Amino acid sequence: MKLTRWVLGWCLVLGSLSAFAQEEANKNVLDRIIVKVDNYFILKSEVENQYQQYITSGQANTPNRCQILEGLVVNKLMLAKAEIDSVIVEDKRIEAELNSRMEQMEGQYGSAKNIVEAYGKSIATLKEDLRSSLKEQLTGRKMQDKITDDVKITPKEVAAFFNEIPRDSLPYLPAEVEISHIIRIAKPNKNQKEELYAKLLDFRRRVEKGESFEDLAKVHSEDLGSGKRGGDLGFAKRGAMVAPFEAAALRLKPNQMSDVVESEFGFHLIQLLEIRGQEYHARHILLRPDYQKLDLTEPTKFLDSIRVLVQRDSTTFEKAAKEFSEDKTTQDAGGVIMDATNGGNRLAYDGTMDPALFFALDSMKVGTISTPIPFRTDDGRSAVRILFFKAKHPPHFANLKDDYQKLSQITLSRKKNNAIEKWFMKAKDDVFIFIDEEFKDCKILEDVQQRE
Repeated sequence: MKLTRWVLGWCLVLGSLSAFAQEEANKNVLDRIIVKVDNYFILKSEVENQYQQYITSGQANTPNRCQILEGLVVNKLMLAKAEIDSVIVEDKRIEAELNSRMEQMEGQYGSAKNIVEAYGKSIATLKEDLRSSLKEQLTGRKMQDKITDDVKITPKEVAAFFNEIPRDSLPYLPAEVEISHIIRIAKPNKNQKEELYAKLLDFRRRVEKGESFEDLAKVHSEDLGSGKRGGDLGFAKRGAMVAPFEAAALRLKPNQMSDVVESEFGFHLIQLLEIRGQEYHARHILLRPDYQKLDLTEPTKFLDSIRVLVQRDSTTFEKAAKEFSEDKTTQDAGGVIMDATNGGNRLAYDGTMDPALFFALDSMKVGTISTPIPFRTDDGRSAVRILFFKAKHPPHFANLKDDYQKLSQITLSRKKNNAIEKWFMKAKDDVFIFIDEEFKDCKILEDVQQRE
């Protein structure tokens, strides 16, 4: 049993929102500590919960409890060693990730109000609950990066790994597809804009009459990150904020307030606090339209016209995506949807695919463009997209030509595993580690060769 066989997934990928929800549910369950690594500990429920999640997911090669515990022990050892080696994650980084997580939750639940109702806690309390586990995840990832940063692979190593696989054991890969899309975000209509403008201008008048900008931001701002700090965004370097926001902020004098500013994130009332060289300090009140009520008519018409242009060969889908798509993650690549697990342009066409995408492709032929389809972005915004079904590859046994990207990722992971394995066997002597008698048979602390 290789020490890090099940480790990389936990160290490299930050914990999910569902895992956070599971942690919340477990706080009221009677539990006990089964491992201590210096000042860090592992509960028995952590092992059991991860094991049950694997079982219910129905995926192949489910790790056993010992393998799961190994991963947790390595994570805790990384945290302990990070303290010793002064590997620190800045508070700014933690706060930024917290804000990103809360925005994802808002997209999932529809609004901050729905989140509060679902968890029975305020947004501020939820963030504080998540902060410590998030800090551990980010610190563990930074420590792993330190261990594996110099690990690289060559095409020769990928070929060698592939040739090690017995011919009768080559994985049979599902059908794969290549897809591109063009996304247009639904915009608020005139009445919705006017309502948001009126609210922000009212806040502006109230501040001018003596009310606190900070207090209004705490109550009304829909920026989950800065709202609890009275809208304070801290110092930002020029170029860090979206252009409309920055342009408006830099036209102000200290303590001046802007008119209402519209950006891709919503509508802002901005107050400049200070300019210091190439940095500026501002705060804002952000209001967003109700994304559930946005009219999809305009983006639908726009994409329908783009579809006609491509079908008439007046432009290519790739050029249209680069010019018109509002999805920043795919725009520069001509709308190509990439596989997040390996960075390749082929997506598994099976049950792991997003159901909405799967069923849309099911009614399409290769080489065709879909009609405009309603779509919800990762941050919860209402949108419309058209899909280009570029290619479909049939199920096949893995080979170097077609599956090099996947094989290279596996080869790199194996090499990183080996690096962490060597690090673990050396680092375990630098800290105190206690493992409960119930799990002694896992032999986690024994030399790797003894366990194989």
